Amino acid sequence: MRHRFIHSLALVAGAFLCAAASAQDQPIVFTGARIIPVGAREIDSGMLLVQHGKIVSIGVDLTLPEGTTRVDLSGKTVMPGLVDTHSHIGGAAGADSSSPIQPEVRVADSLSPFDAGMRRALAGGITTVNVMPGSGHLLSGQTIYLKLRSRPGEARTIESLFMNAADGDARTPAGGLKMANGTNSIGGAPFPGTRAKSAALVRDRFIKAREYAERQAGASASGKPEDGPARDLGNEAIGEALRGERIVQHHTHRADDIMTVLRLQKEFGFRVVLHHVSEAWKVADEIALAQKESGGKVLGCSVILVDSPGGKLEAAGLSLETCAVLERAGVNVCIHTDDWITDSRLFLRSAGLAVRGGMSREGALAAVTRNGAAMLDLGDRVGSLEAGKDADFIVLSGDPLSVASRIEQTWVEGRKVFDLSDPVDRVWAEGGYGAGQPQRPYLCCVDGAGVGSGE
Repeated sequence: MRHRFIHSLALVAGAFLCAAASAQDQPIVFTGARIIPVGAREIDSGMLLVQHGKIVSIGVDLTLPEGTTRVDLSGKTVMPGLVDTHSHIGGAAGADSSSPIQPEVRVADSLSPFDAGMRRALAGGITTVNVMPGSGHLLSGQTIYLKLRSRPGEARTIESLFMNAADGDARTPAGGLKMANGTNSIGGAPFPGTRAKSAALVRDRFIKAREYAERQAGASASGKPEDGPARDLGNEAIGEALRGERIVQHHTHRADDIMTVLRLQKEFGFRVVLHHVSEAWKVADEIALAQKESGGKVLGCSVILVDSPGGKLEAAGLSLETCAVLERAGVNVCIHTDDWITDSRLFLRSAGLAVRGGMSREGALAAVTRNGAAMLDLGDRVGSLEAGKDADFIVLSGDPLSVASRIEQTWVEGRKVFDLSDPVDRVWAEGGYGAGQPQRPYLCCVDGAGVGSGE
C-alpha cells in the first residue's frame, strides 16, 4: 500500500505540473537569489526572467512584461543545470560479446524513462546527460543526449527526453560514439588480446568505413546510386564521426592509452573527448598541443574524480590534481559521474574535489556546466545562464561547493521538475522505501537484489 500511495502522489504531482506547464507561456521572474551564470560575473541579488522554456534576460532591476509571476528566492543560490557528459543511468546497455566493434548499436534502444537513475540525476541537479554504453568494447555503440525534462510518471517513452540534433530534425536525436581502449576492451578472441591489436582493429574498421563512404559518394556522383554499396548501419555511424557530425566519446585511462587515442585522432581526423584520463596529468602538455594542432577537434578531457582507492590497476594513477594540471596546461576540462561510479546526486561534490586538488573555482563550476555542454555540441543551448538558452537551472540552499548546501529545486525548460520540499521528490534525493526497486537492472548479479527488500 505504501508503494501505491507513493505512486499516487507522483501521479497527482505529475498532473499538477502538466497543468502548470502551460503557465510557462506566462513569464516568470526569480528574484533575490545569488546568481552564478557561469562565464559571467556573479550577481549578489539578481533577477532571472524566463518564458516559453527559455531565458529571456538576467540581471538587476529588469523590466518585466505585464503578468509576470514573481518567485522570491532570497537567500538562495541559482546556477545553470548541471551537464553530465558520461553516465549510465536508464539501464544503459550496448554491444554484446559477438565482436569488439559494434557502431550500429544505439544505447537509446536499451533505456527506460521510468528508471530511478533519471530521478536521482534530477535530485543531483543534472538536467542534461550523455548516456553511454559500456567500455568493454573498442566501440560499443552510439550514445544519446537526454534532457531530463519530466517528473515521475510523465515520460512514457525515452524519445520524450531526446535532445534533437542541431539540424532540428526530431527523427535525429543528438549523440556521440562511445569508444574505449586499455584493460576493459582487451579479452579473448574475437576481442583483442593486446593494446597494439586494439589499435589495429580500430584502424582497420575506420578505413573500411571511409572506403564505404567513398563508394557511396562515387555512385551518387555518377548518377547511379544503385551501384553503391549495400547499406551498412555501422559504417554510417563511423562515417558520421569521420565527418565530425558525431563526437567520439573515448574511455581511456593510462598515459600511453591516451596518446594512442590522440594518434588515431590525428590519423583519421575525428572529433574526440578523452574520458576518465586517470593519468592525464602525466601528458597534460601533449594533450594541450593536440588540442591546438587539431584545430579544436580534440575537444578536451572529461574527468572523473574518485576520492577513495580501489578499482582497476590502470586507474591507480588517478589524482585529485588532474583537473588543475590540465587547466594550467590550457586543456578544456569537464567532469562527469560515470554513474554509478559517482552517484548522480553527488555530482557537485566532484567540483569541490577538483578545487581541493588545485583547480580554480571558476574552472570547477564551468567543468560541471558550460564546458561539458561544449563537449557535447550543446553549448548554444545549455550550460550557462544567458538570454536565449534553455531555462535549465538549479536552486541551492547555499554555495555550490559547500558540503552543507542542498539542491532544493531543479528547473528544466522553465518547469520545476524536482523539489526537495515535496515528500515524493525527497525520496529520490535521500533514499528510502520505494526509491530502489526500479534500480533492479543495476543489481542483476546480487542474489535477491531489490526483490521484496523495500529498499
